[in-house]
Amino acid sequence: MADRGADEPSSRTESPDGESRVSEDRWSLHQRLAIRELIDTEVSYLHMLRLCALDIRSRLKQLPQGDLDVLFSNIDDIIKVNSRFLQDLQGTDAMEEKQVQLIGNLFLEFQEELERVYKVYCANYDQALLLVESYRREPELQREIQAIIEAVVPQAGPSGLSFLLVIPLQRITKYPLLLQKILENTLPDASAYSVLQRATSALQDVNTNINEYKRRKEVASKYTKVEQLTLRERLARINTHTLSKKTTRLSQLLKQEAGLVLRTEDKEFDDLEERFHWVSLCVTELKNNVAAYLDNLEAFLRFRPQQYDLDMPGPVGQYCNLARDLQLQAFPEFKRRLEELVGQPLCSLAKALAGPQNLIKKRLDKLLDFERLEEKLLEEGSVTYEEEEARHTYQALNSLLVAELPQFNQLAVQWLGQILGTFMALQRDLAKQVLQRAESSLAQLPHHHLSEPAFRKLVEDALGQTGHQLRSFQENFEKVQTPPTVQPLLPGAERQVQALLTKYGPGKLYQVTSNTSGSRTLDLSLPRGQIVGLLQNKDTKGNSSRWLVDTGGHRGYVPAGKLEPYQIVPREEKLRGQAGPREDSRHPTPEPSPALVASVPAATQVVAMYPFVARNSHEVSLQAGQPVTVLEAPDKKGNPEWSLVEVDGRRGYVPSSFLARAPSPAPWGWSLPP
Repeated sequence: MADRGADEPSSRTESPDGESRVSEDRWSLHQRLAIRELIDTEVSYLHMLRLCALDIRSRLKQLPQGDLDVLFSNIDDIIKVNSRFLQDLQGTDAMEEKQVQLIGNLFLEFQEELERVYKVYCANYDQALLLVESYRREPELQREIQAIIEAVVPQAGPSGLSFLLVIPLQRITKYPLLLQKILENTLPDASAYSVLQRATSALQDVNTNINEYKRRKEVASKYTKVEQLTLRERLARINTHTLSKKTTRLSQLLKQEAGLVLRTEDKEFDDLEERFHWVSLCVTELKNNVAAYLDNLEAFLRFRPQQYDLDMPGPVGQYCNLARDLQLQAFPEFKRRLEELVGQPLCSLAKALAGPQNLIKKRLDKLLDFERLEEKLLEEGSVTYEEEEARHTYQALNSLLVAELPQFNQLAVQWLGQILGTFMALQRDLAKQVLQRAESSLAQLPHHHLSEPAFRKLVEDALGQTGHQLRSFQENFEKVQTPPTVQPLLPGAERQVQALLTKYGPGKLYQVTSNTSGSRTLDLSLPRGQIVGLLQNKDTKGNSSRWLVDTGGHRGYVPAGKLEPYQIVPREEKLRGQAGPREDSRHPTPEPSPALVASVPAATQVVAMYPFVARNSHEVSLQAGQPVTVLEAPDKKGNPEWSLVEVDGRRGYVPSSFLARAPSPAPWGWSLPP
């Protein structure tokens, strides 16, 4: 009895320790099971991804590549990230004592990479589902797809593609739950507990950020669509709601311009927008230049001197053979490659800019709404549900642009650089081909026996002599007629110019030197020759390269480099200048001077003295020295400054001062140098 009594206290003192050990063992067991679940499910998940990317995607040959890109999105990037993640995760098995802490640190290490790849996949998921739904409307195609999937992944069942595509979404949302399960089976006083807490919170933030990114992309996709609407369709969309919104935005913008309310300053976005517009301008200019280059190349290919019998001795025959070879083979091939490798990518790049341009314009509208609602929130303390949604829309657009415009600008610049590099490579290839084709003919050309320095000297002398002849011709030609000092006005523009002159005075009138295409908010698109009045020689940001002007009907910004002061020429002086030469002219006009078209009857043959570029469908372009038939000397309104003419079968108006009767060179007293 004494021994039993002595043993009882001992058993009671050991019981708490035993229970503690049993509890710790239970926690440790559940923790190991949770870790094993994480690793085993990661292995199965990665295996399923590889089946989708390698087996299923490669067998769906009946689907176009564009559909496959949408369906599987960036699954290859996900496989790369999760492969490294699984490798490091399995490596923690070797260090069982620190395994929990290592797993927490591993999730923290991969946090940014997981968010980067999964947000792209999740943002494209809805579009992939739309494709799946479209396949279900084609029974034959749906059966083929289902057969392929069941052969590779039998557990997919009738869900087919939908079952596979949702797997990455399920996995990224399950990571916080798996970590939470490990955390619940970790003692609070353990060293790994705080690391697991931070990892769980980090993966929850990843899912939150992915959802927010997906919402922003949905908002952006609504405004990036470029719709080609007719005027009637645009008018049909106008209602009281849209009129109210546009009126409110215009009122807010006018208040800001007048300084009544403060404008929201966003230096980061302003810099990004400035760079984007610079990239857009470069793409537009290059696209126009390449188009002009292709037009000139086409005109060059139409000119075939080798088809004419020049009746000239010497190496003309060899030159004709070489020219024929180049015209029929080298140059057409160069043109084809130029259109394919430069023209088409450039058009694709210009098309890619349309979406961000729409977003930037829409951001300005939403910013005006946001500023107005911020004022209301300060004054009244609350806004309606719809107004709160408008605030969130602006914040989503702004965040998306600030996050993605730098990457877009960088990619656009790289794309532009590659296009320019390709253009230079094509030029080098063309030069190489021409030299190779001409090599056999070089020995038959004159001066082939000369050394390179001697031949260079010969060419320089010949060019110098030709240049002297051209300068002499230019000097003599300038004595014939003084060129117009100003670009001619558009027909019927005199009344508008008079109104601008009365309103702003002669010192504030400017003329557009070349066509402008407005690409930014409040920019104007004006034709060459348009007269405008200057309101301010800088924009609201202090940029002196954009001037605020008034056309007499619209106000907006134009590039300062495309404006020049307009020289006011009184109508009487113009008429006097047309009647005869000016007495105070710096270069006296030799007698007799060519008669101008103002005195030429209709259906008379004249000559274009200066080149003229048509600015609209009512005008026709001229080349200097081109024969022209005058149909009506004054236009239909009786304006003598414009004449209706016919040139190469095309009819249109040209400035009368650009035309003259064909002169007889004999009495002029000069000729070209010999």
